[in-house]
Amino acid sequence: MAKTEISKKDFEKALQVGRPPNIQRLFPNSRALIVSGKVIDRAMRAKGKAMAMAANARNQLIIRGVLQAAQKANAAVIIEIAKSEGGTKAYCAVNYWNMATFVDAICNELGITIPVAIHADHYGIRSEKDLSAAKVEIPSFFEAGMTSIAIDASHLPDDQNLLANIAIHPYIPPWAGLETEVGEIKGEQGLSTVEEALFLIQGLNAHDIFPDWIALNNGTTHGIEEKDSGIQVQLTADIHRALEKYQISGAQHGTSGNSSERLRQIVQKTQTTKANVATALQMISWGVQVNDYGNAILDANGNFSKVEGEGMTEELWAEMVSYAQTKNWKKGDYKNLNLPFENKLFAQPKEIRDRMAKGVEEFAYRMMTEVFNCQDTAPYAIEAILQRGSYDLGPKATRIEDPSDWTEGKIVERASGLVSDKGPAGKFDD
Repeated sequence: MAKTEISKKDFEKALQVGRPPNIQRLFPNSRALIVSGKVIDRAMRAKGKAMAMAANARNQLIIRGVLQAAQKANAAVIIEIAKSEGGTKAYCAVNYWNMATFVDAICNELGITIPVAIHADHYGIRSEKDLSAAKVEIPSFFEAGMTSIAIDASHLPDDQNLLANIAIHPYIPPWAGLETEVGEIKGEQGLSTVEEALFLIQGLNAHDIFPDWIALNNGTTHGIEEKDSGIQVQLTADIHRALEKYQISGAQHGTSGNSSERLRQIVQKTQTTKANVATALQMISWGVQVNDYGNAILDANGNFSKVEGEGMTEELWAEMVSYAQTKNWKKGDYKNLNLPFENKLFAQPKEIRDRMAKGVEEFAYRMMTEVFNCQDTAPYAIEAILQRGSYDLGPKATRIEDPSDWTEGKIVERASGLVSDKGPAGKFDD
């Protein structure tokens, strides 16, 4: 039977016990129900065949629009930012260290009562230097209000990916949501395999590490999709089926380039509970013309088409385009406009800022209710908190694998027997 309502008593209790320690410390008087990413995953699994929107907050108006949509849809939701977007070399003003403050403030201003997780997406580890930095940076942004993280060492060989995940795990709070990744997101090349996914999850399991989500290279890309290859639904389903006894859900990256029908297939035929939406929300907030699932529509000359009367003012858009042209930026580089133009976006009149957020709200609500099937998942999230009586829901899985089979030496030996195609080298950041 569907759950659609949250009693005031249940909300108050969830607010009391469901907020992690860092959130309680940072926002002691807040009425925003900021929760672990684990809570969001459990809510989607409890409803069944539902994916939470994980919205990349490239500007504050995206946060506002997505939260309004989630409240309207009664949906548990994730607000996230990736390392490239919001790390130490960020191209956005919203970052790992201020995003929780923005979310908390907007929730309180708007009276948002649905559960929200704050997720550090794509925390990339490509080298020993990155691993050393991670041991300092990861605690710092949990101190700043993060409640969930994706460790992305997928750029490394399989053994090094697994070993990096193991090495960084002590620096992540045990109550936090955890995502891991196998296969670098690079479209139809270098697709993940069942064997690679099993290797990663079995090795983590042996070390008492139980991720909530696994992300795959299942055929999609980040940013603007120019081909129709998109998500390989059957491959995703096969990998999820092989991982079933480890109780891990899927995280779907690169949704903006995939049709609504393909995304519905992911919901219905796989164990995916988290769907990242980034480029679509950016474009919609700006007022760029998109199709029904958020991929930018280009004009006859291959340029973005700004819809008059939507998003930012026409004058500011012209200034942004001119700036990009002086930098010789291609379509995929327009994301770099976020940081230099953040303050100019907020210097626009209130009615313009409101319509930017409203465009995001309308798109996000449609995706939540017509594609992701995550409407009315907020009560399941609150029920999970109340049943546990805590912000810490614990792991879904238990240890199955023998640790003696997964020492560092045996991990390297096992990896040497994997047959895989990692695809071409290159820069594939989101």
